[in-house]
This record gives sequence, C-alpha cells and structure tokens, in this order.
Amino acid sequence: MRFKTLILSAVCMIFAAGTASAEKRVAFVVGNGTYKNVAPLPNPTVDAKAMASALRNVGFDVVEGSNLTRDKMTERLLDFGKKAQGADVALFFYAGHGIAISGTNYLLPIDADIKSEMDVKLGAAINIDLTLEQTMGDAKVKLVFLDACRDNPFAAKIKSNSATRSVNVQTGLAEMKSGEGTLIAFATGPGQTALDGQEGGNSPFTRALLANLTQPGVEIQQAMTKVRAQVNEETNKGQLPWGHTNLIGAVYLNGAPAPGAVAAAAPAAGAKAGSDVELEFWRSIKDSTKPEEYNAYLTNYPNGQFRSLALSRIASLESGAKEKDATRNLTTGIDPATFKEEANQTTEDQIGLDKGQRRDVQRRLTGLGFDTKATGQFDAPTRAVITRWQAARGYPKSGYLNRLQHKALLTEIVAAAPAVSEEEKPKPRRAAPSTVQAQPQPQQAPPQRQYSAPAPGPDPAGAGRFIGGVVGGMLR
Repeated sequence: MRFKTLILSAVCMIFAAGTASAEKRVAFVVGNGTYKNVAPLPNPTVDAKAMASALRNVGFDVVEGSNLTRDKMTERLLDFGKKAQGADVALFFYAGHGIAISGTNYLLPIDADIKSEMDVKLGAAINIDLTLEQTMGDAKVKLVFLDACRDNPFAAKIKSNSATRSVNVQTGLAEMKSGEGTLIAFATGPGQTALDGQEGGNSPFTRALLANLTQPGVEIQQAMTKVRAQVNEETNKGQLPWGHTNLIGAVYLNGAPAPGAVAAAAPAAGAKAGSDVELEFWRSIKDSTKPEEYNAYLTNYPNGQFRSLALSRIASLESGAKEKDATRNLTTGIDPATFKEEANQTTEDQIGLDKGQRRDVQRRLTGLGFDTKATGQFDAPTRAVITRWQAARGYPKSGYLNRLQHKALLTEIVAAAPAVSEEEKPKPRRAAPSTVQAQPQPQQAPPQRQYSAPAPGPDPAGAGRFIGGVVGGMLR
C-alpha cells in the first residue's frame, strides 16, 4: 500500500512539473515611429523587434507590430486580449508617442492627427487604462512597460483649439496606479521627458530592459532596480525610470534561481516566516550597493526577518564609503602634477636616496598599511608595494618614485612609528678576544711577621736567616 502511495505521489509531482513548464505567457509588443503628421521617431521599431525576440526566447507568445495605424493597433489589441485570457503572465510593451490629457494617458497610432481634446476623447488616440483593463484584466501577473514618455507633438494644437475651456496637456505621461498582481514601468518619471537613442539603435530604457529583464534566475523587481541604475548612469543622471508595483509573488521571466541561491536570502531556522511581499522586497535589493535601498526595507519592515542583514549591509557600505573618503583626504593638498607625472628608474635616481632614506620609505609604507621589509634595498617585493601605494592614491603606477611622489609620501601622517625590524636592530658588540689571561682578584696580604732586632755584634748566620725570612715572606 505504501509503495502504491509513493508511485501516486511521484506521478503527481511529474504532472505538477509538467504544468509549471507549460506556464501560459503572452506579450503585446508594438513600436510606432514613422508618424504621418509629426516628426518620426528613430528607435521604436528597432526597440519593438528586439523586445519581441527576447520575449520569444523565454517562452512568450508575442503579438507583434510596427508602425501601426489606429485600425491595425485595434486588431493587434483584440488578438492580444483573446490570447491573454487566463494567462499566467501577460506583458504589454509599447514604444512610440504617448500623451497625457487631464491626467489620462493615451498611445498614438502613426496616423493620429489630433487637433483638439475632443479628437482624443473620440478615439484618435488609444486610452491606456481602458486598453490594459480590457486586454489583461484576468491575467495572474500583468507587466506593463511604456517607452513613451516623449514630448507631446500635438500639445500646441490642442491648447490653441481649446480656448473656450481649460485643458490640461501634460509633459510626458501621467502617473498610473497598478492593481493587484501588476507592475507598471515608465522610461522616466511622470511628467518628465525620456531621451531617444541614436538612430538605428535602442533607446536607453529599452536597452536596459533587454540587458536585465530576461537574465537567468533574476526576479523582475530586482531586474527593474538594475534597469533604473543602468539608465541613470548611461544618461548621466538625466533620466531615471519610474515604476509602480503591486506584485504579490516572485516573478521570473527566465527561470527561478537554484535552491542553494534562494537559501542565501531565506530567514534563519526558527525565524517567523514573513509575507511574500517582504520576501520579494528583500530579493530585489539583497545585492544592492545603495544604503538607501536597505533603509527603505527597514522603513517598511522595521522588525522584518532580514533586519539584521540589512543593518549589516548598511554598516559595511558606509564603512567602505569612509575608507574612500579617507583615501581622498590623504591626497588633499597634494600637487596636482603628482597625479599625472610618470615615475621610472631615472626619476628615482634623481632623488638620490641613500640606504637610510630607502629604509625610511619602506618603514613609512609599512606604517601606512603597505607592509614591506625595511632592508634599504628596493627589490621586487618593495616595487610591488610601491605600486599598490601608488594605485591607492591615484598616482601613475610604475613601482618607482619621482620627487613629487616622494614628497607626497613624506607628508602622509603615519599612525604609529614604524617598528624597526630585527635586521635593523643594533647588535651588541662582542669583546675582542684577548691573549692575556684575566688576573685573579687581589687577595688580602697576609699579616707581616714580626722580627726581633738582632743582638749586637756580628752574627753572619743570623743575618742570613733574616734575609731569607724576608725573601721567603715576599714569595709567599
């Protein structure tokens, strides 16, 4: 019986795996550039073709179109709406002109000729809100990407033909709110204008989407963080993509990460499981290098399961920033030419460093954290240390010094006096070997014997005894 249960469980698992692999994904991808009544746009058709190809590669059934009139766009949207019914993921990508009238966004077909607000309301443009609701309404996950935040080419006409009543013609697109299970992304912030790319290439926003959206194992919100960073850097902070999301689960366009990779972001054993939203928030920022993103997590989840990790990352990033500031401060006041002039053997010879001065250089480098032996010889290890010091200070790297670099090194404050190596410590002098044997300490002289004076008269034997006694006493 137990064996049959195991077989049934295995069959169910295989069936579940098959169902997961058969996830229904549908995309609408259109780029309009060759407008009939306004100046053409160089990138949308290129953007749309590239995006359609990328989505097909990750399993999307793509409804594609380029340079569509109002009627052709309607046909494509009807086709997309039918295919998106009950889809697991429905994706909407549009590149081209879009306008905002009184807080509502519209897409412009290539045959649009808008002279007044009434033309817009009567169908010359396509209402984005209504379109998304009608075509993607019952999809489980809805992803919307609008590379349409350009100047309104009909703004002047609309304003001039609306003299009798107030009309709000906005720059770029108006802010949109996403419903449950929806992510909306603009090429730039609401009310702002996005940049076009070079003719024949992709716009900055679409180029960033292509680079990050379908990366293997990357969750969609993490991908969008990378998209924002790439566009911001590429445009020298002239354009920052905007988004609004109400996704309630993880979304991967090119496969979920391996279990081991997910484990790195999972809470410690025994920790209280957080919501899917919190987990996805953390996954989207866990590899970030921006402290503000970890602070945003702590603001939303002050007692979240990743609180300690977020605080640790913030501390680490701020510590790294302080180290960079410290290095920057070290070079403050240095002659600017130090950062340009190359050093070589000749420039080092011109300084005329003797052995003691070379030792001083080596000791200073060690005191600054660039460990090397103070031998007084600039051997290969010392050259490597000098190179590391030059790189850390932003000087030209060569492993040799010139006068400016040597002067800069001497001006750096060493935290503590560099320790003298064993090799440099003075050795105690040994006494020179002597052939003379050490003399014993003088002993106290024995008490002199008392002699009585000889009797008067000649006494040769007595005199001999006296002299012998004196001599014998001296020799004792």
